[in-house]
Amino acid sequence: MKETMDGTHARQCRRSFALFPGGLLALLVGCAAVQPQVMPSARAAQPVLAAYQKLQPPRAAKRPFMVTSPNGARQDDYYWLRDDTRASADVLDVLNAENRYRDAALAHTESMQQQLFGELVARLKPDDATVPVYRNGYFYWARYVPGGEHPVFVRRADIAGAPEQVLLDGNAMARAFSYFKIGALAPSPNGQWLAYSVDTTGRRQYALHVQNLDTGELFADTVTNVEPDVEWANDNRTVLYVAKDPVTLLSTRVMKHRVGAGTDAPADVLVYEETDHSYYITLARSASDKMLFIGLDSTLQSEWRYAQADDAALVFAPVLPREPGHKYQVDHLGNDFVIRTNWRAENFRIVRAAVTTSGDKSSWREIVPERPGRVIESIALYHDYLAVNEWGNGRLSLWVRPWSAGSSNAQDKRLTADEPDYAMSLVATPGTSGSGGRQWLRYALSSLKTPTTTFDVDLLSGERIERKREAVGGEFDSANYTTELTYVPVRDGAAVPVSLVRRIGTKLDGTAPLLQYGYGAYGLSIEPGFHPGWLSLLDRGFVVAVAHIRGGQEMGRSWYRDGKLFNKANSFNDFIDVTRYLVHQRYVAADKVFAEGASAGGLLMGAVANLAPHDYRGIVAHVPFVDVVTTMLDESIPLTTNEFDEWGNPRDAAAYAYMLSYSPYDNVVAQDYPALFVSTGLWDSQVQYYEPAKWVARLRELKTDANPLIFSIDMEAGHGGKAGRYERYREVARQYAFMFDVLGIAQ
Repeated sequence: MKETMDGTHARQCRRSFALFPGGLLALLVGCAAVQPQVMPSARAAQPVLAAYQKLQPPRAAKRPFMVTSPNGARQDDYYWLRDDTRASADVLDVLNAENRYRDAALAHTESMQQQLFGELVARLKPDDATVPVYRNGYFYWARYVPGGEHPVFVRRADIAGAPEQVLLDGNAMARAFSYFKIGALAPSPNGQWLAYSVDTTGRRQYALHVQNLDTGELFADTVTNVEPDVEWANDNRTVLYVAKDPVTLLSTRVMKHRVGAGTDAPADVLVYEETDHSYYITLARSASDKMLFIGLDSTLQSEWRYAQADDAALVFAPVLPREPGHKYQVDHLGNDFVIRTNWRAENFRIVRAAVTTSGDKSSWREIVPERPGRVIESIALYHDYLAVNEWGNGRLSLWVRPWSAGSSNAQDKRLTADEPDYAMSLVATPGTSGSGGRQWLRYALSSLKTPTTTFDVDLLSGERIERKREAVGGEFDSANYTTELTYVPVRDGAAVPVSLVRRIGTKLDGTAPLLQYGYGAYGLSIEPGFHPGWLSLLDRGFVVAVAHIRGGQEMGRSWYRDGKLFNKANSFNDFIDVTRYLVHQRYVAADKVFAEGASAGGLLMGAVANLAPHDYRGIVAHVPFVDVVTTMLDESIPLTTNEFDEWGNPRDAAAYAYMLSYSPYDNVVAQDYPALFVSTGLWDSQVQYYEPAKWVARLRELKTDANPLIFSIDMEAGHGGKAGRYERYREVARQYAFMFDVLGIAQ
């Protein structure tokens, strides 16, 4: 019930808001070079905003503390803001003071916030629903009720006239909690039982529950502090889950739980334990439904273990033993494993091998060779066809090949789009593979101006059916907007893809405001997909740009390699040079540029603020990873050990020096900074709240300007903010009102 070949679903790190959980939920809920230049101060000619000038921002006390390491000690005056219990009165006083200041400083924008919130939620279809997914005799989907914050998960038997059955009503379940999120949803193979996981703190410490769908009985044997992933064995009684370390929150053990046996978690059976804490653990089920997988993934290598789904003992053996530098994923079809591998292929290739000989690379049969500059992102297996999702030239594209073609690409069929810039993503569809007849491939097509549209294509006949187009309320018409994909030359000669969108009629004469978004880490490519919230910017004359900077893999795997470890500065320089290019080419006004990034993209924002403060009118940093060296020195912090291969291990002298050279917190200096909007969640497990709290405290101490600095802390949420469908837009409305206020845009 999940994408077993997806290249990103195994990680839960400092890279994004999105979870990639297992089970049904994963399916229901998819010119000439411009030389670097110093831009004139965008704020020098701007009057100080009176509403902010009247208020005294809070200042955290300085309490010197020495952060030691094998490579030297550093004084950290704000280290004390770290409180792992999240109960310290002194710390909570600081955070609450920041929220009070936020509310007072933005009080004059309240009517604008309400207007924006109304715009944002009006674009949501009140009774929206996902495209049904077929699984073992049932169609499953999620729907919303008007005004409901959470989805209602339902199913219907594949029988004419069968009624809808409610599986989980998220709205009813959420009433007792200030934060609530369903992580995974997995029906048993026979459809009698439902395993699901929920998070009630925002810290991604899920609780596993099992319900009898025939009787509605909820079993008492709940398991806590687990990952969202869950998979069933074919006996319809055994559930596999991933237990988390209570301190580091790392996934460390795969456990086997017997449903309805009355046992609690301590009595569950250990299936596998990972002692190398640089690995994440995930669970998967093969497209054939015959295999269960344990996926073990670190930054530079991986290992997959398999067991027969009907094996009562569930003994897992490695498909291939781990080896340095080898990343792969695996799925199962017929008597073979189909493997996506970077062995002798930096951008990955696809091979096929018998289950019994897969560990012998000499037995591999190459199906898809490596393609320079195009990285294979994921694949899907069908009875007669292989579907391949790949990144290249800044686009996510999709093509299909019949198995009968072998390694020849003569019969490849590439799916096409009508726009110059788009993202075309595979959507796993259980029940369509493993049998003859109609073999439906499901995919989603989106662009910066086109709402996500889901299609099914019959691979045998070529028939294509549009299953759903994301509904957008209000007066939206995609014909009113235009997109562009351009390649920006940067200081070292590379060309960075940039996705652009604007409303038709917005003049490219150097007067338009800009919001430029970036990420650039973990090889995570940013799709140029539809964001309904951005319409509130585009309709007010903004240009929105997504800079596909190095650190992702939009241009192939080398694009990632050139934006990590000792090449990390490329990410920052790329982003700044894209801004300067767009200004130089008169796409936008020099004094109306805003930058935005989240998580590892928040690190990007912090670095850009230090390196090029005068290029930006404002910077928005959500849950920013800004205290790089101190965090990476502490292996008790969740995720640290998993990420040495991404950022470096600061116990190494060269890595320490390089990380220290760009760590945003360590490089705040006495200079003017742009207007800043910073957000975090108290219960964030990916980027702890105290990183942005310390950064804001140091900025308040040292910055020499009078520009507003807003720090917004959600005291009841984690890395992804509010879980509710509507409530999450409160913070978006607040951010946009802040930006418009800085620009002097009236309601």
